[in-house]
Amino acid sequence: MALNSSGTGAFDAHNPPSQELIADCVHCGFCLPTCPTYQLWGEEMDSPRGRIHLMQAGLEGAPMTDRMVEHFDACLGCMACVTSCPSGVQYDRLLEQTRAQVERNHERTRAEKALRTTIFNLFPYPERLRKLRGPLRATQRLGLDRALRRTGLLERLLPGLAAMERLTPKLAAPERLPAQVPATGTERAVVGLLTGCVQDVFFSDVNAATARVLAAEGCRVVIPQGQGCCGALSSHSGRETEAQRFAHETIATFGEVEVDTVVANAAGCGSAMKDYGSLFEAEHDDAAAESARGFAASVRDLSEVLADLGTVATRHPLPLKVAYHDACHLGHAQGVRSQPRQLLREIPGLEIVEIPDAAICCGSAGVYNILHPETAGELGERKARNIMALEPDLIVTANPGCLMQIANALDKLGAPIPMAHTATVLDASIRGLDVAELLAP
Repeated sequence: MALNSSGTGAFDAHNPPSQELIADCVHCGFCLPTCPTYQLWGEEMDSPRGRIHLMQAGLEGAPMTDRMVEHFDACLGCMACVTSCPSGVQYDRLLEQTRAQVERNHERTRAEKALRTTIFNLFPYPERLRKLRGPLRATQRLGLDRALRRTGLLERLLPGLAAMERLTPKLAAPERLPAQVPATGTERAVVGLLTGCVQDVFFSDVNAATARVLAAEGCRVVIPQGQGCCGALSSHSGRETEAQRFAHETIATFGEVEVDTVVANAAGCGSAMKDYGSLFEAEHDDAAAESARGFAASVRDLSEVLADLGTVATRHPLPLKVAYHDACHLGHAQGVRSQPRQLLREIPGLEIVEIPDAAICCGSAGVYNILHPETAGELGERKARNIMALEPDLIVTANPGCLMQIANALDKLGAPIPMAHTATVLDASIRGLDVAELLAP
């Protein structure tokens, strides 16, 4: 349904998919083997070059039909095509421009609106998520979550909510962080830590481990209190105005503290913050764009910071066979692949094994596994089976969504394998924890 001001074509005049960027695509097909949805369905319109063709059609006057939107919605935004493209097509930019158009100009069904409203009124707000922790934890301790799953009722009636429930990790007591964690020994850097939304509420242990590792490596860690969402979920879903608001708030929050670097330990968050500059390019607000670009330049993934600093803290042995999973928004979007492996290999006794078809997304992709649970489930199972074939002791990755998605896929297959964030493994080695503590469910 076209709702643009001119009444023709799929897109309105505000920042439509760039004709210049579209022209970079020569339709060579190098993207096809790495595209998850093309691998699943073999459908040209569900490949990057097919979606680019639809963008071109929209620019030339084709209306925004339900079918066109289905193809855009089906994309995971994993950016594997960006990595594989020999022509340097900025598909990530095109996709975000297109999704913003879809959000403005397409009328979704009542059920779609309800699910998206629930997601975006909940996940980006840590305080709202915290109110759910108690009931969710009680449900898990009483086994009511598994009892509900066995009935299949929620999955039949509300598959999106069923996906949310199934993806919820096992909740332990939260670990609170102070406003600052001093460096151990000589202070080598001052860094700010983004605590995030889902990461902060469901994986507070990862944030605590991150702060300890940074401190052990000589960083004074500044943790602005009351910080909120960075806008990653909104930005990747086309909710442009909302993403800009979260970005402004994040920039302002870290602007109140003096740090050399802002550290992200969630791949999606780091990717979004490094791209803040483009979020404001079409707004004709030079001051906001300049501020966003300046902030973006200060953002680094945890593994980048640690690799650049070099190791000073002693690593104790962890005799483990580890399958390292490249989160898409770390490997493809940020190009950070060698640093996490380098850091893990510094741990005595730890062996890294590479996952087959590693470039293919696990199906998490922000909130994709809630909006498209069936497709995400297929991709999750593929990833899980590839990992299971390696028989690792532990799976390590750097994104909360991947941790939940792969754990859920393994659980469905009846083959649970312990999972951990890179920071958690480094922290265990520095603190000299026993392997059994790291592998404990």
